[in-house]
Amino acid sequence: MYKILIVEDDGAMAEAMKKQIESWGLEARCVRDFRNVMAEFAAYDPHLVLLDIGLPFFNGYHWCGEIRRVSSVPVVFISSASDNMNIIMAMTMGGDDFLPKPVDLSVMTAKIQAVLRRTYDLGAKAPILEHRGAVLNLNDASLTFEGRRVELTKNEFRILQTLMENKGKVVSRDTLMTRLWQMDSYVEENTLTVNVTRLRKKLEDAGLREFIVTRVGVGYIVG
Repeated sequence: MYKILIVEDDGAMAEAMKKQIESWGLEARCVRDFRNVMAEFAAYDPHLVLLDIGLPFFNGYHWCGEIRRVSSVPVVFISSASDNMNIIMAMTMGGDDFLPKPVDLSVMTAKIQAVLRRTYDLGAKAPILEHRGAVLNLNDASLTFEGRRVELTKNEFRILQTLMENKGKVVSRDTLMTRLWQMDSYVEENTLTVNVTRLRKKLEDAGLREFIVTRVGVGYIVG
């Protein structure tokens, strides 16, 4: 899972950014000690840094310079002063992109994904499925909702993946059983029912009520 370090002294904004990043199946941490940003950087070892320019004690340009001494990790600068001079300065100091304030969280997400894709040679399609804020990461078979990770069994993951890949459509029980059959061993109809029931319970415990809806006599659909 890719880790994002947020260096932003506006606590409310930093937490909003963190929540948005985690909703997309990424990991995030907010810097707390602005005198010792490098200590937190070294401890967390992020894949990308979101770095505000106007920070207490030392500005973002200073910390970008310190980061560049030890790492080539991508840095996305954040600033309310989004004039050309600041953008040029940010790029000259080793920044990879620039995000103006007030931060649009959707734009921020798009920039993060684009920079990660360029830097780590990700495929054009992000390996995640999303519905109602729930993010299914196809790389590690994990489900994340509101910053909380939901542990899934192999069959639960396959069922949920199939349903989310076909959101808006009813998936028949035969299709689900065939999907599990192709992956592993034969799945009886009762076994499928048990797996769906357990999966529903986990989703409800995480706050995702009525996420899987039964269409009697037909199959299931994500609601």
